Amino acid sequence: MALDSSSLWWSFFLLGLATLLPRSSFIVLGEKVSLPSSIKHALRYAPAASLAAIISPDIFLIHGHFQIGNPKIISAICTAAIALRLRNPWLPFLIGMGVLQTLSHL
Repeated sequence: MALDSSSLWWSFFLLGLATLLPRSSFIVLGEKVSLPSSIKHALRYAPAASLAAIISPDIFLIHGHFQIGNPKIISAICTAAIALRLRNPWLPFLIGMGVLQTLSHL
């Protein structure tokens, strides 16, 4: 089914509107409408959840399959343990990459 020119432009317009309205509502409405505290509390975890959703498949899957001896899993566990223990922003990165490179070459 081919779209004519006007249908295509209406689709662009409606998709743009569907993107613009939710994002601009917080700016336009300002303090007149506030989110419930439970939603505000839940939104604090949105960045971490989205980062985990992006990174997790790369860590846990090799060619679409889970493997127990995956060096990425062991490296991620070491990185998380060091990050929680030392609270240093660079050391977990360096040690995690070192563990990954070492296990990848074994």
